[in-house]
Amino acid sequence: MASVGECPAPVPVKDKKLLEVKLGELPSWILMRDFSPSGIFGAFQRGYYRYYNKYINVKKGSISGITMVLACYVLFSYSFSYKHLKTPAGRSWAISEGNSQEGVV
Repeated sequence: MASVGECPAPVPVKDKKLLEVKLGELPSWILMRDFSPSGIFGAFQRGYYRYYNKYINVKKGSISGITMVLACYVLFSYSFSYKHLKTPAGRSWAISEGNSQEGVV
């Protein structure tokens, strides 16, 4: 235990959380992460358990936990289909036939 006026021992970069890492330490912190399949699976599992215990497994629950999952699903599905939604098939046909909408009031 540190006495009064004495600085606590510094925490190694590997043991710091992402929000505690300074910008200069970020590249070395990222390189120290475990990118093996089991490490990635463990990270997703920890994230799932944190989310479940914070929003789903509570005494006074609300619809906010399920709403966040639904909102993420909608955003991801929209981002994957954005290129398809950007140019509708009907519009490309009308322009290719020379039937542009110029002068239409």
